[in-house]
Amino acid sequence: MPATALTPAVRDEIARLGRADIMVGIPSFKNAATIGYVVRAAQAGLVQYFPDLKPVVVNSDAGSPDGTQRVVVETEPPDYIEQILLVRPTNRLDRVSLTYPEIDGTGGKGAALRMIFEMAAALEVQALVVVDSDLRSIVPEWIELLAGPILKGGYDFVAPLYARYKYDGTITNTVTYPLTRSLYGHRIRQPIGGDFGVSGDLVRHYLTRGDWTDDVSKFGIDIWMTTSAMTGGFAVCQARLGAKVHDPKDPGADLGPMFRQVVGTILRLSVLHAEHWLPIHGSHDVPAYGFERIIDPPPLEVNTLRLLTEFHQGSLSLADRWRTMFAPANVEMLLVLAREAGKLADAAAARLGISGDATSTKATTVEMADALAAFHFPDDLWARLIYDLIVTARDQPEAVEAMVASLVPVYFGRVGSFVIENRHLTTDQAEERVERQAREFELLKPYLIERWEATGAGRADPDAATPAGARRGPA
Repeated sequence: MPATALTPAVRDEIARLGRADIMVGIPSFKNAATIGYVVRAAQAGLVQYFPDLKPVVVNSDAGSPDGTQRVVVETEPPDYIEQILLVRPTNRLDRVSLTYPEIDGTGGKGAALRMIFEMAAALEVQALVVVDSDLRSIVPEWIELLAGPILKGGYDFVAPLYARYKYDGTITNTVTYPLTRSLYGHRIRQPIGGDFGVSGDLVRHYLTRGDWTDDVSKFGIDIWMTTSAMTGGFAVCQARLGAKVHDPKDPGADLGPMFRQVVGTILRLSVLHAEHWLPIHGSHDVPAYGFERIIDPPPLEVNTLRLLTEFHQGSLSLADRWRTMFAPANVEMLLVLAREAGKLADAAAARLGISGDATSTKATTVEMADALAAFHFPDDLWARLIYDLIVTARDQPEAVEAMVASLVPVYFGRVGSFVIENRHLTTDQAEERVERQAREFELLKPYLIERWEATGAGRADPDAATPAGARRGPA
């Protein structure tokens, strides 16, 4: 159990505020360019949709040197929001910006949210909304969409449902969505979306969990929140938020650390909660709140040549490690794919006139993908590899970090194949390919169960019982 995040400064703010009905929490680090807009939207949403509740906006910052906290404090005051909305709330809207303490020496998004959770519990809020600090698409309605199901519908956890460009959200598309769906039976499309609604009951449950790791203190927090809600017996739903526009990330250049933290967390959670997922067969839809929007998200360029090059180069140094992680037949198929990726990448580079480092090229995503069109990473192989890792994570818990680091080049190969396959499709058409892969995970779940039971029983979860006050809510 981590040490409390209630530092003297946090305790002073809690004493000043006394209590609150609804909170918007915004974790941040060096987001001065975008957080002002996020704060304005949050303030407007609180005033417009919950004028009779006592609100507070809490920015949990990592000590940003760019003035992020100053922007939060100096963002237009609530009376400006009231003037443009023509709504006069019953209670004063408070803004708080604090530097969060590290958890056992580890800082990151999870540590920022830990402080927000503790403040929400101390203030006895009914609903907590968490939004990212780099959002460019948030509107006031997001606050109602994420808090409304809790305050009006009896739900405890509201996951976001976004329209995202076909190459955005690759960790979600390849790992967290299909694996969460197949293991726990809930079709939560964005289990690590970054923007959530959480009930006061669920906040208190989070604070009792004993499985908070270093990765949870970083980017592992989102999948930990989602999984803890499902396995804790809480009522979950989704909110249609429209397009998510935020700082773009090329999976080959920007997502390595996030991938390791998210996947390391989901593997440990899979081991911990085996008794929850072993009896589950198939999956079911999760209720979605809000009006469906038809919005085209902004495009994202992906260096597919780099992805396949990294996949091949990783195989040259990691083959022995892969043999300790995956079933023998799957390793052999993986190595064949990696060799093919290397040959195709070399040929594509020559065709496109690229020499040396493939990380820098003027070729477009489509041009690179066309040159690599012969490459295909099968859905069923990817699913078996992830399932192999769950079993290996149970049998070699001390090696999880090394295994996930060794999986990164394989992930690059899988993402590269997805980009190539969908290069000429619309985002809606590519979504069907994501669903196809998710169904493959479900179809192959017996493979996981067979491997799991053949090599020993899983460990029990000491915190798995439904906590007092947890609401089952609507089915």
